[in-house]
Formats: sequence, structure tokens, C-alpha cells
Amino acid sequence: MTKPLTLPPKAKSNIRTRDYIVPAAVALACAGAAYAGADTTFDPALQKFTDFLEGSGGKIITVLSLAGGLIALASGRFALGQVAVPVGVGIGVGTGVPIVTSVVTATI
Repeated sequence: MTKPLTLPPKAKSNIRTRDYIVPAAVALACAGAAYAGADTTFDPALQKFTDFLEGSGGKIITVLSLAGGLIALASGRFALGQVAVPVGVGIGVGTGVPIVTSVVTATI
């Protein structure tokens, strides 16, 4: 029985590096410019969703989260997360949407 042919450890490392570097270089050479800020296809949907979260939808989500925390408290086991999660949801819904929108707008 013959022993299978294996490459030395350094040669295996070079093959793996080449397997990643060559496709990455080809992809980089063929890549075109991306114009993310020029597309307005989803602006109406984004506006509706933002209005929903900042308005009555955000209030509903906060109340449902608070109700879930109260139900968990009534079950007899107390955890800080049962109070902290509804507070975090309320803060996130109230202030998170404008923050995320401004960050995305500033980045693009």
C-alpha cells in the first residue's frame, strides 16, 4: 500500500491564499461604482413605515411590550429584563427611527 501524496504545510497555505486573492482581485477589477443615494424607489414605503413607527404604531408596540412584561411579572418570577425591555422598546421606537434615518442619510 502506498502513502497518499500530501503537500507540505506551507504549500497548502499558499494554495488557500491564492484561492481567495485571485477571485477578490477579479471582482475588484470588474466592480463598477455604486450610486446608493440616487435611487428613490422605496422612498414612499420608507416614509409610511417611519410615520407608522413614530406615530400610533410605535405607541402600540410599546404598550404591547409593556403588557408582555406585566404578564411575565404576574407569572411569579421577577427579572430586571421584564421592566427594562419595555422601557428600551419605548425609547427605541420614540428616538431610534430619527437616529437611524439621519445616520443612513449622512452615510449615503
